[in-house]
Amino acid sequence: MDTAFLLNSIWVMLGAVLVILMIGGFILLETGSTRMKNAGHIAGKTILTFSISSVIFWAVGFGLIFGKGNSILGFSDFFYSGYDIDGMSLSGAVFFLFQLAFAGISLTIAFGGFAERAKLGAYLVFAVLFSVIVYPPIAHWIWGGGWLAEHGKQDFAGSTVVHLTGAMAALAATIILKPRIGKYNKDGSANNFAGHNQVYTALSVLLLWVGWFGFNAGSTLSADAGFFGFVAVNTNLAAAAGTVAAMIISWVVLGKADVPMMLNGALAGLVAITASCAFVETWASIVIGFIAGILVFYSIRFFEKIKIDDPIAALSVHGTAGVWGTLSTGFFATKELATVGQPGLFYGGGLHQLGVQAMGVVVCGAFAFVVSFILLSIMKAVMNGLRVTEEEEIIGLDMSEHGSYGYPELVKAEQKINA
Repeated sequence: MDTAFLLNSIWVMLGAVLVILMIGGFILLETGSTRMKNAGHIAGKTILTFSISSVIFWAVGFGLIFGKGNSILGFSDFFYSGYDIDGMSLSGAVFFLFQLAFAGISLTIAFGGFAERAKLGAYLVFAVLFSVIVYPPIAHWIWGGGWLAEHGKQDFAGSTVVHLTGAMAALAATIILKPRIGKYNKDGSANNFAGHNQVYTALSVLLLWVGWFGFNAGSTLSADAGFFGFVAVNTNLAAAAGTVAAMIISWVVLGKADVPMMLNGALAGLVAITASCAFVETWASIVIGFIAGILVFYSIRFFEKIKIDDPIAALSVHGTAGVWGTLSTGFFATKELATVGQPGLFYGGGLHQLGVQAMGVVVCGAFAFVVSFILLSIMKAVMNGLRVTEEEEIIGLDMSEHGSYGYPELVKAEQKINA
């Protein structure tokens, strides 16, 4: 076996493991950012829906993205059986697993818009529909040789494909499901439904941060020349800059260094650099992450003001930061690093690449939102609603959907106190 083939396969396999481990990060993030009466439900449904996504990706998702077809969809290679892929210098099975992990992450992001109020059945059905109808076309357009790839769309590891797609599906869900009981008062002011465990949330960010090295650096698909190290450095710097920026802006505006906002800043920096990590210089990664940290602060406040109830800030962290990250290559991509598309505005490329990036944001974002909204609307009609009853929501989804609490002793003690 060729040494390069073996090393590349080992490296991307490590990347796939790190990305799948990010599911654990999302469990802690969503659980820590919500109330304890829903903790067990959130943990269980995340594992279950990733499992559904994995099977669907094996059956049809991979073929729709990477199969032979046209500029819109692939139409071959369904029910992947482990074969190697022509022209790739790594194991086909490893590449398949790596891409499966990305599809699962995008679905997990989408489910942030369902949190604390959706029926378990809504998760299960939408997991199938998203994995067949929403995610594959966008991934094919950009990563599978589709029409956006033909235009030179730059999205190295998925600010658009993974994050914006998931966020726009989450937006459709939040609009259809409507806010959680008690979130907004009659005068329009919002009540703070604080997450029950900031330690979980902080640990989740660390897990996701480490997993992102698989996400971004693994997307080099090669161990050759150690370029993945450069990508990893850019990833780390953007996350750090996003953390610092969110802390500063929250301190200046709110008078306190808000911990959840600081953590969201780290994630926003990671999301933003995902598109550009291989195309920009290290100083630019700091700028990209810093701007993302500021944007996420104002984005969260904006969505709350217009009464979009987003419990884990998926729309801001993955949507707003995903848009900025996608556009950022249109400014900062260098002549030497822009192996896809053209250099950015600040490197002599004019407005061309920025226009391509903007087109990708609009088309992919609109597609993910509109298709998700239609699918969820049909589901709502067919399934007699997507949302649990008012009584079930007050009790908590742990008990109403599964018959047991994630924290049985703590929840019972709290109920006794409140009674």
